[in-house]
Amino acid sequence: MDLVQHNPMHPGKFIKRVYLTPHDIGSNELSRKLQVSAGLVSRMLNGKTDVSPAMAIKLSKVLGRTAESWLAMQDNYNLWIARKSIDLDKYESISFA
Repeated sequence: MDLVQHNPMHPGKFIKRVYLTPHDIGSNELSRKLQVSAGLVSRMLNGKTDVSPAMAIKLSKVLGRTAESWLAMQDNYNLWIARKSIDLDKYESISFA
């Protein structure tokens, strides 16, 4: 049985909601802590770019959680987007009988 998450949150939105907004931390401060450009952090927070493995490691150190959890969150979001955009009725299964 597949557990399908409905409307999972992009990691950037999660970061804003759970870490930045409640603690009054700005994106510029986060970009300094992550040692990446402010533009990259802005794109991530706005869901315009994915969390890469390298970014997941940095987020793990700076914000907590495991790198694997950051990547899993990104994968869940990407899979949800793909499921919404691909019409599986066009595809036929291969029979291995």
